[in-house]
Amino acid sequence: MAGGGGYGGASGKVDYVFKVVLIGDSAVGKSQLLARFARDEFSMDSKATIGVEFQTRTLVIEQKSIKAQIWDTAGQERYRAVTSAYYRGAVGAMLVYDMTKRETFEHIPRWLEELRAHADKNIVIILIGNKSDLEDQRAVPTEDAKEFAEKEGLFFLETSALNATNVENSFNTLMTEIYNTVNKKNLASVENQGESNNPGSLAGKKIVIPGSGQDIPAKTSTCCTSS
Repeated sequence: MAGGGGYGGASGKVDYVFKVVLIGDSAVGKSQLLARFARDEFSMDSKATIGVEFQTRTLVIEQKSIKAQIWDTAGQERYRAVTSAYYRGAVGAMLVYDMTKRETFEHIPRWLEELRAHADKNIVIILIGNKSDLEDQRAVPTEDAKEFAEKEGLFFLETSALNATNVENSFNTLMTEIYNTVNKKNLASVENQGESNNPGSLAGKKIVIPGSGQDIPAKTSTCCTSS
């Protein structure tokens, strides 16, 4: 189970540092999601991110101190060539669209393609439909996003940075899954010590996030992880 650490960092030993990238079109709320998670803040007059910014927050997962190093990549086209280098080394990604703007969802396959081209092929990815507080302006049905996420093997949640709905849940789910895959990789490495000098890559897998209309039904077996 994941527990929240102090906002802005924590003292003491850090067992793991996991790099996570936030990607998606401009103005979908990436910076606001990060501000809500890292500092529990929200600004109504947030400006567009220029280039790349990052925040950290330390969580406790199974008695281990995990520092989340979260990179907020600018969504504007002119910065994409610059920010592509920052995908390297990322073990997790949040793919964000604005559920009130259909075009931001339609651009998700392009962002996913770019992410998979620059990051580890087994990176853990969660699809985020942000601005769920604007339900009366919804332009992307939940079922459309769930279908896409299931097809691509992604986790999925709808969030609101404004009222903090599912923000903690989404980050904690992502970080817990990264921790689980790294932990299992390390165990496998110990068991197979001497068989290979090449470390295995992270292997992502689906989990079910409890909540009406939020989980992705597994087609085969599902490993449920509390968050």
